[in-house]
Amino acid sequence: MSFAMRPVSLSNSGSNSDSAAIKILIVDDVQHNLVALEALLGRPGLEILRAASGAEALEWLLRDEAALALIDVQMPDMDGFELAELMRGSPRTREVPIIFLTATDRDTTRAFRGYDAGAVDFLYKPFDPHILRSKVEVFVQLQAQKLQLATQLDTVKKMVHDNEMFMAVLGHDLRNPLSAIMASAEVLKRTNDPERVAACAERIAGSGTRMAKMIEQLLDVARMRSGQLTVTPVQTDLRGVSQSIINEFAAVTDASRIEFACDGDSTGVWDPDRLSQVLSNLVGNALHHGQPDRPVRIHIDARSADEVSITVSNEGVIPEHARAHLFEPFTSGSGSTEPTQAANASPAPQGLGLGLYIASELVRMHHGTINLHSSEAEGTAFKIVLPKQAKSTDLRAALSQRAPFSG
Repeated sequence: MSFAMRPVSLSNSGSNSDSAAIKILIVDDVQHNLVALEALLGRPGLEILRAASGAEALEWLLRDEAALALIDVQMPDMDGFELAELMRGSPRTREVPIIFLTATDRDTTRAFRGYDAGAVDFLYKPFDPHILRSKVEVFVQLQAQKLQLATQLDTVKKMVHDNEMFMAVLGHDLRNPLSAIMASAEVLKRTNDPERVAACAERIAGSGTRMAKMIEQLLDVARMRSGQLTVTPVQTDLRGVSQSIINEFAAVTDASRIEFACDGDSTGVWDPDRLSQVLSNLVGNALHHGQPDRPVRIHIDARSADEVSITVSNEGVIPEHARAHLFEPFTSGSGSTEPTQAANASPAPQGLGLGLYIASELVRMHHGTINLHSSEAEGTAFKIVLPKQAKSTDLRAALSQRAPFSG
């Protein structure tokens, strides 16, 4: 049924992306009524769903979540009351608020029927556009608050999950090296054999180093979650950073296993300490989990004037099912996210599953990317691409373009 409206000015304040728009469903069998309502209610952040029949309205409601439905009462085939009853009969749509619009004379009986069908209001045409907009805005704000609460609930759930993971780490993962230290100390009290003393001292030093690394990773994640982890870019030569990492690993492994190559000018503006942390993690993983008789390769390609790539590769393959979660925290403790280890390789110490997560976030803080390629034929390679002129940033800015991680 047609209706008349008095002119009203439209406010276009506020803006949201289409993906975050709140949806309003309007149902009327008269096309120009739909156009007029859309013109009246339309604004940035609000998406109008138009339906010319009850059946079309139900199709919309099966696809989209509406904050409110404005339904004309008198329509052919399925009137507004019948549509409302069908909506109330479905768990998906029973909570959608309904405002009935009608051009018939005021009838208390019809109004009661509308409320019995689940309406929150009943407006007669012609109606005051200001009143309709005010009523609609109430439900728009309620939907916005509902979505905000849902987002906050998800955040709280993730925080609780992360806290539980931290407690599990403190209660389990740190207990293992601590037990080794205590057992070795007990042996030291009971022996004077120089060989046994040296072995115990080495075991204590190794366990202490492992515990220190775990604690430092936990602190880094805590800084990331609070937005306090920063990078300080200075003029840096990646060739020198890489050589320092190689020298560190040469003290505990065969230096000939690490092959290094650099093409082009490898200088740029980065945080050398954070990039050392990234490279140390990737090279350490490659040495521990790659084939023990095959080399680990570090290749820097700096021939571009704008960016540089760093590739760390080794023999071995990461299972396909594990790759999607490789950069998530607390996922490598089971070993499912590490390259396949040779049968005769010495077992790598278990970690917290934080190394690759921290590495990926540090790369992101440099406005770079890190990608994985792993196959039986070509082995496993992590490739980092960094702009040569990184800007100083913090984690909040670096993560503003992505969703928070799920624990």
